[in-house]
Order: sequence, then structure tokens, then C-alpha cells
Amino acid sequence: MREVYSTSVSRIGYDAQTKDLHVVWKGDKASVYTGVPPSVADEVMNSWSVGKAVRETVIGNYEHRYLA
Repeated sequence: MREVYSTSVSRIGYDAQTKDLHVVWKGDKASVYTGVPPSVADEVMNSWSVGKAVRETVIGNYEHRYLA
């Protein structure tokens, strides 16, 4: 996980083995998106606007769950 400068995301990380994209939102709510291809994760994590990239590229396209 690495910290990012974003108005909606505080940290983001990717597990290439499981293809899980981990997102910690501002306010510390954490999400996991499963089945995310490495190319998509790389694009999102290196986007100029990480929050916007997650909203436009990941949300609604990959299975989601919140972590406790």
C-alpha cells in the first residue's frame, strides 16, 4: 500500500497474485476490488487523479467488498 495525493483516496495497493486492488478511502473505509488485471491496476495507481480513475475504471466493473 502506498499513500497517494487525492481528495477521495488515502492509500492504494495491488496484489498481483490475487489480482486484488486495495483502496483505502479518506475516512479510513477500505475496499477490495477483485479480478483487476495488472494493466488496469497500473493505470489506476499511476493516474494523475487516482480517485477519478478508480471511479471511472474500477467501480462497477470488478467485484467489490468492504473490509472491516
